[in-house]
Amino acid sequence: MVLKLEDKKTIVNEVAVIAKQAVSLIAAEYSGLTVAQLTGFRKSAREAGVYVRVVQNTLARRAVKETQFACMQDEFVGPLILAFSTDHPGAAARIIKEFVKTNDKLKVRALAIDGQLLPATGLESLASLPTRDEGIALLMSVMKAPITKLVRTMAEPHAKLVRTIVAIRDAKEAASAA
Repeated sequence: MVLKLEDKKTIVNEVAVIAKQAVSLIAAEYSGLTVAQLTGFRKSAREAGVYVRVVQNTLARRAVKETQFACMQDEFVGPLILAFSTDHPGAAARIIKEFVKTNDKLKVRALAIDGQLLPATGLESLASLPTRDEGIALLMSVMKAPITKLVRTMAEPHAKLVRTIVAIRDAKEAASAA
């Protein structure tokens, strides 16, 4: 299908807007996948808040030219599907990682996060990044730990005294019962 100049400009503008908002980008080869498999992939990506688009490589290069993903321009070769994570960096990586488990024909070509180009092997580490809520929970548990330990340490002498008194009482009761 031949695109008109206006259609190409629209596609470039649409992808450029998403690229400016996104925090990570994954480019993957999709050759060999059926239409049903790609539709399922797009559906799962849409549910996870990941923007997925198949774009001609020349249009993709123009779209990411003025963004943090300009480092990926040389990687746009062959039939690629682009997955942009807008919420947190690992969203697209998680979707692709899950999809690759059942469809080995999807091959990650490259990924970028924060203006740095990463090899395809970085997918696993990017997918394992915690979400924003998980990160906040981890930070709060780390911040809460010293306070909790201090409270336990401060309460321990009193608890030990109570346990000692209870042990003495139990010993006296056992002696008087015998």
